[in-house]
Amino acid sequence: MNSPGMHSAEAPLKIAVVLASTRPGRRADAIGDWVLQRAARREHAKFELVDLAEQALPLLDEPAPAITGSYVRPHTLAWSARVAEFDGYLFVTPEHNRSIPAALKNALDYLYAEWANKAAGIVSYGVDAGGARAAEHLRGVLGELQVADVRATVALSLMTEFDNADGGTVTAGPHQGQKLEALLDQLLSWSAALRTVRRAAP
Repeated sequence: MNSPGMHSAEAPLKIAVVLASTRPGRRADAIGDWVLQRAARREHAKFELVDLAEQALPLLDEPAPAITGSYVRPHTLAWSARVAEFDGYLFVTPEHNRSIPAALKNALDYLYAEWANKAAGIVSYGVDAGGARAAEHLRGVLGELQVADVRATVALSLMTEFDNADGGTVTAGPHQGQKLEALLDQLLSWSAALRTVRRAAP
C-alpha cells in the first residue's frame, strides 16, 4: 500500500509508535503490536516502537525551559536525539484519571523544537469511552508543541476489545481496524506534508 502524500523518490517517512504507559501489566505492549502489524503493510514508511518505560527520564530537571533548546542533562540530550529522528508520531496512551499518564506529559515537556512541525495520531484505551478524554487532553498539549494531530483516532475499550484470558491480546473488531487505517492514511499524508515545512524553515 502506498502512503498518501509520498513520492517514490523520497526517503521513507519514519514514524514512532510511542508507548505512553510505564505501568506493570499494561496493555500498551499488545496495542503496540496490533498497530505495528498493520502499519508494516505501508510502503514508503518505517514504524518504530519507542517505549517510555525504557527511556529512564526523571521528572523534568532541566534548568532552562525546553523552548530554548539549552539542554544540559545527559538523559535529555539522549531523548532529544531519539525524538528528532522521526517525521511523525503515533501515541498509544491509556486514560489515567481522565487524562494522559504523567510519564507521557513529562516526556513531552522535556523538548520543544524536536516535536515542532510534525504530525501525530492517537490510539487511546481505557475502561470508560476508550480513553477518549486522555486523547482530548493530549491534543491540547500537542498543539502547544506545534504538533499537528490528525482527526482520525482509535479508542479501545478495556472491557470489550481485549482477551483478558491470555494476558491482554487486542480483539478489536474490523471497524477498529478500519479506523486505524484511516488514522495511518492521515498521519502519513500530514507527515509528508510537514516534512516540506521543516525543509523550508530557516
